[in-house]
Amino acid sequence: MRRRRTACILLYYFGTIGRRLPKKAMFNFDTRLQYLKGVGETRAKQFAKLGLYSVGSLLRYYPLRYEDWSLVVPIYDAPLNEMCCIKANVLSAPVEGRTKNNTLLCKTSVSDGSDILNMVFFNNKYISSSLKEGQEYLFFGKLTKNRHGVVEMLSPAFAPARDAEKIRPIYRQSGTLNSKFIERCVLLALSGLKGNIPETLPYDIIKKYRLPSLEAALNNIHFPQDHAALDAAKRRLVFEELLLLQLGLLRMKNDNMSLDSPSIQNDFTGEFLDLLPFKPTRAQIRCVAEAVSDMKKGRSMSRLLSGDVGSGKTAVAAAIMYSVCKNGFQCAMMVPTEVLAAQHFATLTKMYDTTGICVEPLTGSTPAKEKRRIKDALINGNCHIVVGTHAIIQSDVSFSNLGLVITDEQHRFGVAQRAALGVKGKSPHMLVMSATPIPRTLAMVVYGDLDVSLLDEMPVGRVPVKTYQVTTAYRNRIYAFIKKHIDKGRQAFVICPLVEESKSGLVPAVQYFEFLRDTHFKKYKIGLLHGQMKSGEKYAVMSDFSSGKISLLVSTIVIEVGIDLPNANVMLIENAERFGLSQLHQLRGRIGRGSEQSFCILVSDAQSSDALERFDILCKNTDGFAIADKDLQMRGPGDFFGNRQHGLPEMQIASLMTDSKALLEAGKVAKEIIKADPLLKENEHKNLLLEIERLFSAI
Repeated sequence: MRRRRTACILLYYFGTIGRRLPKKAMFNFDTRLQYLKGVGETRAKQFAKLGLYSVGSLLRYYPLRYEDWSLVVPIYDAPLNEMCCIKANVLSAPVEGRTKNNTLLCKTSVSDGSDILNMVFFNNKYISSSLKEGQEYLFFGKLTKNRHGVVEMLSPAFAPARDAEKIRPIYRQSGTLNSKFIERCVLLALSGLKGNIPETLPYDIIKKYRLPSLEAALNNIHFPQDHAALDAAKRRLVFEELLLLQLGLLRMKNDNMSLDSPSIQNDFTGEFLDLLPFKPTRAQIRCVAEAVSDMKKGRSMSRLLSGDVGSGKTAVAAAIMYSVCKNGFQCAMMVPTEVLAAQHFATLTKMYDTTGICVEPLTGSTPAKEKRRIKDALINGNCHIVVGTHAIIQSDVSFSNLGLVITDEQHRFGVAQRAALGVKGKSPHMLVMSATPIPRTLAMVVYGDLDVSLLDEMPVGRVPVKTYQVTTAYRNRIYAFIKKHIDKGRQAFVICPLVEESKSGLVPAVQYFEFLRDTHFKKYKIGLLHGQMKSGEKYAVMSDFSSGKISLLVSTIVIEVGIDLPNANVMLIENAERFGLSQLHQLRGRIGRGSEQSFCILVSDAQSSDALERFDILCKNTDGFAIADKDLQMRGPGDFFGNRQHGLPEMQIASLMTDSKALLEAGKVAKEIIKADPLLKENEHKNLLLEIERLFSAI
């Protein structure tokens, strides 16, 4: 049956019965697409724009959606303005003509016995030769009424009724590669590989979970026999993708653990926590203990620290670094921006004031003379902790005895990078700090190469921020509200989505700063901060704001992460609809860090349901983990994790959000496989290993 189906589809593409089919191609998954019949170098470049280079990658390019041609409706009952499929005979040969603007127009009429329907095609010179009078076809399209009230179907997809697939794939297009051409290439690839698609999953897993073979799954994901076959193909491919992901991450975790890192035997964290001016939460104490335990075991620590904004991640990191330094080792803390580097430097310097621990800042804008001094201090061991941007991992930066690297999730270090940073063959321990809370189940997958510590408790005495959404009509009242709080000695933020004025209609930071400075806030000290300013200018503005010299700071999202200013208690966010839910929560986290009530005001005239739903969630919730869950539901994991998935293969068919059952099943199987065969050297795992290496090759 499958053989006849394939032959029928090939006939559909290559001509009528009697024309010879192409000879069976001889190629494999690694064959370059340019050698597929009809592709060539030019179209291969178009495929490359889709990230497709080989036959294997083409077969993993799954349909975007499907057209269901199995539900045939009579013309008489066909709904207007909805996609549907009808089976009808062509009543007359198509008639060609031209519109007023010289567009080629082809018309014909069809009937299925219940009614007659006009078919209209634009710019298709092959219609006359493709639709034969008296022949029966399936037509898939939308019925509409023209200006004369006549019902017609415009440019429908069609195929001979006897040959047509019931469920047809639709692919994401690019340039000259339309869906039909991609479909043809996939069909040729499957035909050429018939009987030669290597199985990736061990037989016992296929049997246990009742999965179809890889060849059957690929055939049915592209050209489903029916809905049941399509569902089975999806289930198989989703399970395989999640299994490969988790196997790859577990192998990375084993590689991390195999690194030879310094043994941090003595625990001095309690000594540091006693120095803090506040009582640490139980969650902070637990997270510190987990990290210390890792470093004591004689294995390399690779741990993720995830917590809500304001949950005290910096204090946890400071306690861990204190213990590492007291054991005679150095620490490097790498952050994404110079503004955040300056903030952490100031905070750590204050925390370690009486401890004798030397902290130095090192960024791209650090003066050359100061850089040389800091680099010398790192080499001779006089500098214990360096805080900075990517400048701290440049080749000309060396350490005397580096024991710990702390980084953000966008700059996770691989095994090779950690080994290069190490001294005397010892690779440093690694702590990854997540800027936003991540639901635990997903954290265990997306950061499956790391152990996970969750800061799920807020410091005592924090007053939840009150959040309101208003329209631009309320601006003058908001300005009065801000001035009222500044007059009480407090400070405020105004957040804008853009730096300079544009045609988008969004509020630009520079012009808004000038407007506020020259009008409503003439009597107040107002500052401006954005990413295009020079580092020295940004540092000066943040210093003035921290010291209280500036009362109102107009800023872009450059202050999104890590800025800690307890005296700031009001935030106005302009064009709030332009920010994602987690990003709004992250911005809001810059206030509410003191014991006084804080206020976040979202200004937007947007009426879209998505924007209003985001505002409603934020106004009713202050729990970052709950907000992260909602954000995941609204945006999906791809958009939610964004750059945080850097270093992980992109999901082609599986969803970390909706395929939770398959995620857990695949995770369980992955652990069993790695436990039994850590290096995947067994014969039944060799194809799994090849697929894992392919998936993770580019990271």
